[in-house]
Amino acid sequence: MSVVEKIALGLTLLFLVVVCLRLFAAPLKLAMKVAFNSALGFGAVWLLNLTTSVTGLSLGLNWFNALLIGILGLPGFGLLLLVQWVLT
Repeated sequence: MSVVEKIALGLTLLFLVVVCLRLFAAPLKLAMKVAFNSALGFGAVWLLNLTTSVTGLSLGLNWFNALLIGILGLPGFGLLLLVQWVLT
């Protein structure tokens, strides 16, 4: 394999990597935003559980609740509290 062929192969691979990154940039950005919001939701449920003795409210500290809060935001938090209130 000559130097020209190696350079052409390298440029082709570089082009394909750039195309793939551009193609998947929006879904990766959305996935990272949901992951960050879910981590914040996990923290919100944890803080709520710290105040259980004062407020009497508690939610299960699990990834489903965190993901629901991460996707829906504050309305998701209210929805979880409402579902807990209805079921008890």
